[in-house]
Order: sequence, then C-alpha cells, then structure tokens
Amino acid sequence: MRLARLLTPDGPVSGRYEDGVVVTDDGRYEVGRDGRLLPPCDPSALYCVGRNYAETLDQMAYERPEEPDFFIKPPASLIAHGDPIRYPDWTEELTYAGELVAVIDERCRDLNPADVPDVVRGYTVLNDVDALDQDGRTARKAFDGSAPLGPWIETDVDPTGLEMSTTVGGERRQDANTELMLFDPYEVVAYLSRRFTFEPGDCVAFGSPANPGLVEPGETVDITYEGVGTLSNPVVATGGDRRG
Repeated sequence: MRLARLLTPDGPVSGRYEDGVVVTDDGRYEVGRDGRLLPPCDPSALYCVGRNYAETLDQMAYERPEEPDFFIKPPASLIAHGDPIRYPDWTEELTYAGELVAVIDERCRDLNPADVPDVVRGYTVLNDVDALDQDGRTARKAFDGSAPLGPWIETDVDPTGLEMSTTVGGERRQDANTELMLFDPYEVVAYLSRRFTFEPGDCVAFGSPANPGLVEPGETVDITYEGVGTLSNPVVATGGDRRG
C-alpha cells in the first residue's frame, strides 16, 4: 500500500495513494486538481547514513567505516516530489545522491535488528542534495531544500534487495542494489535507535550507491527504487550568474 500526503486549500490530508488520487476517510483528492503532494511524512529529523556502499568508498577514496557513519538533516530541508531544487547562489558544486529511506511508525529506541520491521511504517526515496564545496557536513547537507523526499511511503516492500537507478537530464547516472550496502537497513535503524529516540514520521536514509554527481539548473533528477517509486525534482537557478 502507498501512503501519501496532499496539501489542499483546506490544509493537509493523508491517505492511501491510488493512481493519482489520495483516498482518505473523508473522500478522494486528485493530485494536481485538489492539491499538491507534500513530503509523505512529517519527521522531527532525517537521520542519514553515509559511506554505506563499497563502490562509493572506492570512488570517493573514503575509508571503510567500522560502524554506520551518520549525519542529520532538519525538517526545514524537506521538499516534496515535483518541487524544484533551488540551486543556492553560495555554492558552485551541487550534487545529487539517490537513497532509500525508512519511515518510523512509532516512538521507540534501543531496538534489535529483528525488531525493526515492526516499527517501520514503510519506505520512501530521498535525494541527499549536497553543496560539495562547503566546509562541514551541516553546511553541505542541512540547508533548506536539501532533502527532496517522496513521492509516497510504500508499506509492503523488503528493503534488503531492491534495484535502484538515478537519471539526471535523462542520462542514467546510478545503478545498484540495496543488497550491496555495508550495513543493511535493519542494522542501521537499530544502531541509530541506541543513540536517538525515534518519533513517528522520523526518517532513516541508508546512503547512496556509487556515482553521486553534479547537477545544473535546467536538469531533472529522477531516483527510482524498485517496488517503492520514483522521486523526481527539477533543478532551478536562484541567483548569481547561473542560468536555468
């Protein structure tokens, strides 16, 4: 089942997503006509794991981590499927990275990996946008609009063997499978739960496969995870000498 959120003139609604329609207890809302998609959850934080694919380590000349290597994006970083990624005028190196995300369903902490499926609402897709030429992960990754998320939450999927792909401007840039992760999704969620109390709607992203790369205004980034869906966002200029 797919779960989505829609912003209507009367406020946000949540429900089951079916062929462009969000079905709630109160009625049916057509995406585009009755409102626009929102990020599919409302997290207190997005916990993001990096360096979780061996090919990415080789490509970026990173050392293999002994434990999951993580950082946090704030709620202000979120934008929805279809929203524009605004290219900040203070960076010259904006990059994409296609990541699978677990959405937590209940308040929890101190989990074992075997417990994780019981506390996960489902899975969605993140573009971990990064201003690569900035100093420090917070400056690079936690700014407004750096976390396109969506388009919905898929509740019926096994995250441990999913094919994924990323295209930029119609060109295939990433191809991988989640079975290539160094730390699988259940290990990652359990590891983080020993450090943080998760709240309903919180997100855990599992890192990007090889070939995260640069984007430019005028390009569209499409990230697909098998059985989950495709997150699509155009990149637009916001100032300076850039042209979209």
